[in-house]
Amino acid sequence: MTPHMKRRARTAMALGGGIAATALVLAGCSGSPDAAETPDEPVALRMTVWTADETQLAMFQEIADAYVADNPELVSEVSFEPIPFEDYTTTLTTQLAGGNAPDLGWILESYAPEFVSSGALADITDTLKETEGYDYDDLVESSLALWQQDDRLYAYPFSNSPFAVFVNTDQVVAAGQPNPADLVASGDWTYDAARDISAAAAQSSGKQGLVVRDFDYRVWENLASIWGGWGAAPWSADGSECTLTDPEMVDALTWIHDAAFVDKAMPGPGVTADFFAGDAAMTITQISRASALDDSFAWDIVPLPAGPESQQNVIGQAGIGVFANAEHPEIAADFLAYFTAPENAEKLATYFPPPRESLLNAETLAAANPRLSEEQLQAVVVDGIQGAITKPAHVNFAKLQDAVRAELDALWVADADVEAVLTSTCEAIAPLLEG
Repeated sequence: MTPHMKRRARTAMALGGGIAATALVLAGCSGSPDAAETPDEPVALRMTVWTADETQLAMFQEIADAYVADNPELVSEVSFEPIPFEDYTTTLTTQLAGGNAPDLGWILESYAPEFVSSGALADITDTLKETEGYDYDDLVESSLALWQQDDRLYAYPFSNSPFAVFVNTDQVVAAGQPNPADLVASGDWTYDAARDISAAAAQSSGKQGLVVRDFDYRVWENLASIWGGWGAAPWSADGSECTLTDPEMVDALTWIHDAAFVDKAMPGPGVTADFFAGDAAMTITQISRASALDDSFAWDIVPLPAGPESQQNVIGQAGIGVFANAEHPEIAADFLAYFTAPENAEKLATYFPPPRESLLNAETLAAANPRLSEEQLQAVVVDGIQGAITKPAHVNFAKLQDAVRAELDALWVADADVEAVLTSTCEAIAPLLEG
């Protein structure tokens, strides 16, 4: 019996009171398992992920194989099951409801409250805290908020990727516009400045200006990377009240609407523009996209601009959870503790900014991200995680996402009445928030 398992032979892992029927139709078992013991024969573990990147998968497998080598009496293998991102949550919840639960899986931040509150996830607090060398107190407290309930942790936020602005400095210079990095230094880097530079660059190049990557007039929640600067949010902090009609959100979405339809600073509906292919002057996206740069043009990366309210950092977050109705949740939690311990978290930092204070420094991150300078990593990643908010999340997010998208279709025309559209959106989603 390994030290990990001996420790849990003394303390059973809490699993919560059962998996409720939710909008995700999660189904499962209830109760708590017995204290972990060595199985009769080694078990196979499976983790679902949405990456198909062979380099990332090879790193995961290397860590997993080392765990298997250290624990041959517990685990025969750990496999990683890639599921396409666009189908990920639907496929995962189908597996959970159909009795084919993976042992562990990635979870997108928008769905965190739903997974946590439903009972679908095992409580991993004690497993992580009691694993020798894990250093639970090293985890950034703010990064845990979405994944906690009653001060218990139900998933480890392995990826904390700040949104930032990538800049095609060739196009900006050609348009005779100021360098955004200089505006950051002078305190003049605002959304209005980004809009003006992007509009001028688009007119000069015949390409596009500012692209909110993956928005495409459908994934509205990605606009949080802009409206945060207005201090806006789609619903109240407790998720019970629509706030889309608050003046801050009306002003923010008016700015976005006009940037596309009046100023021509953003591509309009139906226009595809890939910054990384040289099709746009700027893009708002996560820092992890830096790997797509090929040096075919000069570029820089700067923090999100300031809006009328303030400069607000925004991160995209993903967690790894252990599923309560999997066959071996205790062993899966033990593997999770190994997979995310400090040494392996540093390896994962190559692709996923970690929630560990000890690793959130420019020197450590530069070793894992050679395309970015220490100065860029400090400004965009280290500083960008501090005080950050995440994209919208809600216990009923699956239905809210579709309902808001349908109502906002009326906003993406030149003569839209922004306030009227947002009023109708609040009316449409009120029952979902109350439920």
